[in-house]
Amino acid sequence: MSASVGLPVGGDSRSTVAETLRDILDAAARGVFPPPDGRTTVVPQPSPRDAGVLAFTAHAVVFVDEDPRWVYDTLRATPTDALSAPMNARFLAALMDRTGREHETIDALLVAGPLPGRPELPLTELTGPGHSRVAYAHGRRDEVRAWATEGGVLVLGRGVAGRLEVSVEVDEGVRRRGLGRALVTAARQLADEPLWAQVAPGNARSTRAFQAAGYVPVGAEALLLKA
Repeated sequence: MSASVGLPVGGDSRSTVAETLRDILDAAARGVFPPPDGRTTVVPQPSPRDAGVLAFTAHAVVFVDEDPRWVYDTLRATPTDALSAPMNARFLAALMDRTGREHETIDALLVAGPLPGRPELPLTELTGPGHSRVAYAHGRRDEVRAWATEGGVLVLGRGVAGRLEVSVEVDEGVRRRGLGRALVTAARQLADEPLWAQVAPGNARSTRAFQAAGYVPVGAEALLLKA
């Protein structure tokens, strides 16, 4: 079960709903988001590997196998406003200490639906995690598949809550030529379900490539990794 708390009033006004992280993600992919009510929802981890925090517009989701009361109490004790608390560095540090996990960065979370047709790029499927981008994906995702084209690599795999995730890498010598956009467009043609991307907010070049290919931002995500 999940639980929500209304942080702005500081009280213990919780309600429970039968909802999983995958339910929340599937709804967001359809453009249906948690209510912008300033609350934080706590749901169980979808797997032992994946824990973290999602921030939508005026609503956060903490997915962790911890006592929700501890989460709410820690959020209230975080020295910032209620809307910012779930992504505040002090709350994330407390969550890491509590779970024994590590945290790298807060990513922008984008999603796009599948596209018909076949990729225009000539893609060759790779076997084995030889490329650094593919090896990284094998550590974070299941059912990883990867393709190479001249100057770039495209990787798909099942990540948080089993969602289909995409990542790409473009060689330095061929950047600024539209290859990144072509790769993430090809990913939509290889998929038959919503496709998710995690992009560091400071990586403006990558963000522009995804948005030009039709991916839309839905929120922010902080993943907690096993130490």
